[in-house]
Amino acid sequence: MKNKKTVLLTGGSRGIGKAIFDEIKDTFNVLVPDRKDLDLNDLNSIDTYFKTAPNIDILINNAGINIIKAIDDITTEDIEQINTINLIAPLRLIQKCVKNMKINQSGKIVNVSSIWGVRSKEKRTLYSGTKFGIIGQTKALARELGEYNILVNAICPGFTATDLTMQSLSANELEKLKKEIPLQRLADPSEIAKSIMFLISDTNSYITGQTLVVDGGFTA
Repeated sequence: MKNKKTVLLTGGSRGIGKAIFDEIKDTFNVLVPDRKDLDLNDLNSIDTYFKTAPNIDILINNAGINIIKAIDDITTEDIEQINTINLIAPLRLIQKCVKNMKINQSGKIVNVSSIWGVRSKEKRTLYSGTKFGIIGQTKALARELGEYNILVNAICPGFTATDLTMQSLSANELEKLKKEIPLQRLADPSEIAKSIMFLISDTNSYITGQTLVVDGGFTA
């Protein structure tokens, strides 16, 4: 393990996050803190976590929440929670990790956005606000951190066949959704994970500041 780079992966216990962990675990030393150790809705928890955390070589900001509500139903609590977890916490994690990356003159950061970070739809005001926002952070940080050989990219998964997604869709809804996707199917979580693996691997030495959309052509 000592020769492997250390990755901090948030939201790695299920869905796309679990697929990311499975994809990268043999190549990297992967830290996947649970909510007891790192609560992204509590910024003090981030400070506490990094008091004992090892130096991080690669950060994957995957954790996030989705609040789907009409504009008239959005509460102050909704605004504060989704912005804290989806936008503020990832930025705070980057602040914590980037210090060592600068010293090493090397680092990779991947922010997981969404197709709803490049386009949107009704009742996605809160979610799209954060997912567009993290792409903006990605682009700004890629320019700021490039001189330290720190590569910062965003990835935007489309409709993905996670357990949660498959359980929430009826057979008819699933077939209707597939017809809207040029490839006529949902992504397998492993396909998203493989894209992230490329971005954090040594193979990627020059791609930074980019938004990689992995959606089967849905947003084309």
